[in-house]
Amino acid sequence: MRSCPACGAANGETDDFCGNCGSYLGWSRQSGAPGPGATGSGSIAEAAATAANSPATGTGTAASAGNGVTEPGREPESAQAQGTSPQAAPGAAAPSAGPSASGPATAPPHAASAAPTSPAAPPAPATPVQPAPSVASQSAAADPAPITAVQPAKPVAGRPVVRPAEVHQTDGPPCPVCGTPNQPGRRFCRRCAAPLQAAEPVAPLPWWRTRWPFRRRVRSGSGRLFRTLVTLAVLAALAVGVLFLLPAGRSLFEDTRDKLGKATAVSPSRVTASAEIPGHPAGNATDGLSNKYWGAPSVGDSLTFTFQAPFRLVDLVVTSGASTDPPVYRSEARPITVDLVTTTSKGLVAHKAITLTDKPGPQTIPTGISDVVTVQLVVRSAAGTGQGRHIALGEIEFFKRS
Repeated sequence: MRSCPACGAANGETDDFCGNCGSYLGWSRQSGAPGPGATGSGSIAEAAATAANSPATGTGTAASAGNGVTEPGREPESAQAQGTSPQAAPGAAAPSAGPSASGPATAPPHAASAAPTSPAAPPAPATPVQPAPSVASQSAAADPAPITAVQPAKPVAGRPVVRPAEVHQTDGPPCPVCGTPNQPGRRFCRRCAAPLQAAEPVAPLPWWRTRWPFRRRVRSGSGRLFRTLVTLAVLAALAVGVLFLLPAGRSLFEDTRDKLGKATAVSPSRVTASAEIPGHPAGNATDGLSNKYWGAPSVGDSLTFTFQAPFRLVDLVVTSGASTDPPVYRSEARPITVDLVTTTSKGLVAHKAITLTDKPGPQTIPTGISDVVTVQLVVRSAAGTGQGRHIALGEIEFFKRS
């Protein structure tokens, strides 16, 4: 049995993946005996020694003759070829018969044949005819390069051991991915680690769960109530925001159109006054002449302008005083604060306080009021009032968006 390195569950010897957690079991396999190709240093040394003594390797008699090394009890090939023995040449240098402390001794090529003879030695007898040298000696004489000792080979690491053929399991449920049979109770395939337990079928969601923000699948008790409350709060805030911001947004839109559009003058169909000075009727306020004006007896008097069709009142131009000439302008009282009261076609009434500058000439007041049918100006305060003076309002002009 093999233990899983991740969860410790027991598995079969032929399993590649854990049946409990699906982890790979190849890293937990124990290394077996060394393969047939693995050899120790002792066997390598023995093989090297055998190869050195073998005739096929060229380290035997022929190699020794070519290398100039004489084995004990054997005459060199060069001495046999000349018909003389090493003892017959006392003046010649005798080659070493054994290896030195640092390794096997080697002699220079053709050392035996090139050794000189002593001049005092008597001439050698006639050399008998020797047989032809062997092939090994000819090859050794033809190769002048010395042959040195061979170092033993380095030990080689063992090759991987081939795992024996596995016995395939024929019983058990097959893997839905690779089809390998597995033992009952396994959660993952022993060959490909695919999950063996089939997932339960998921019921389709109702139609309202497929719409945002309810399309997310949640478990019971996982914050569904909190998300529902947050969603309702957001929707309520949006409703309140639309309710309060819609008028402001509409006003901003209309103001933008007023600035981008062109304003044109509009004349009222009727003008009435709450009180007037004789010779200075209410109609003088819309006659287009700056030297005629409406005269109000006191503060609190008003002018009412009625229009034939509703329109958007973009600007209001007011010219106060008896005239645009400064001396005449100061001869009568002038309105300073005026209340602008507008009435729409639906009956809605809007109030706006207007402060005028005490100087001659027209003054433009932006209004931006839609669906206007009636405009009323009420004098709240005046400058230059006194005994025998009345309030003079020279001209009133209205402009609508074209």
